[in-house]
Amino acid sequence: MNNKVEKYIMKKIEEEGSIHMTLIDPEKTDIKSCAEIAYSAEVAGSSAIMVGGSTLASQNLLDEVINSIKSKVSIPVILFPNNLSGVSRYADAIWFMSLLNSSNTYYIIDAQALAAPLIKQYKIEAMPMGYIIVGDGGAAGYIGHARPIPYNHPEIALCYALAAETLGMRFVYLEGGSGAIKPIPPEMIRVVKSHLNIPLIVGGGIKDGIAAGRAAEAGADIIVTGTMIEMERDEVVGKIREIIKNIKRKDKSKG
Repeated sequence: MNNKVEKYIMKKIEEEGSIHMTLIDPEKTDIKSCAEIAYSAEVAGSSAIMVGGSTLASQNLLDEVINSIKSKVSIPVILFPNNLSGVSRYADAIWFMSLLNSSNTYYIIDAQALAAPLIKQYKIEAMPMGYIIVGDGGAAGYIGHARPIPYNHPEIALCYALAAETLGMRFVYLEGGSGAIKPIPPEMIRVVKSHLNIPLIVGGGIKDGIAAGRAAEAGADIIVTGTMIEMERDEVVGKIREIIKNIKRKDKSKG
């Protein structure tokens, strides 16, 4: 079983406590800029580059973006697919994710059934993930027919997270949605992580080091932030360095 990227992630978490990943949406910026942002993110200390988006529909565009990014960085490039069009043979790994609180079975298991033969054919490292949308959910919630979990009901998020772990998934992702007005409350992160024995990923609405630090302190193992496409390279590096500085100096509460 090829699990090189997963081993790398687990080692980084063990060594650093919390790590950062940069999410790039190919439909929000051009190919050259995607590669430049990825390079800047690596320079700033991101542990991996995630590539995907809620509305990505072009397979050719994705392949070009992946190849362009890989020519610039040495850290893993991980697919964050919204659909079958989110699979590229050129990536290092893929989050093989099930949107657990979708009302549409397509996003829970049908898309995965269609993608699995392709992933095996391409020999892409697959990392099973339970994907849980909370808050307003943003575009991901709308596209995925999710029933977003209210921020004031962390116990519901915990139930889904434990279901993911019990089913054998190796990661859980609490998603607040791209462009979320506010990040996932630390209390929700703390409740989920205090009962979870697999890595917890948190993304959505994290715009600065303070929010990232609070998420890490509450128990997030991986902090995901989207690209700042309107920023200059130095600004991107500075912002990511601020986030990483804050998550590394926090002592996470494990409950």
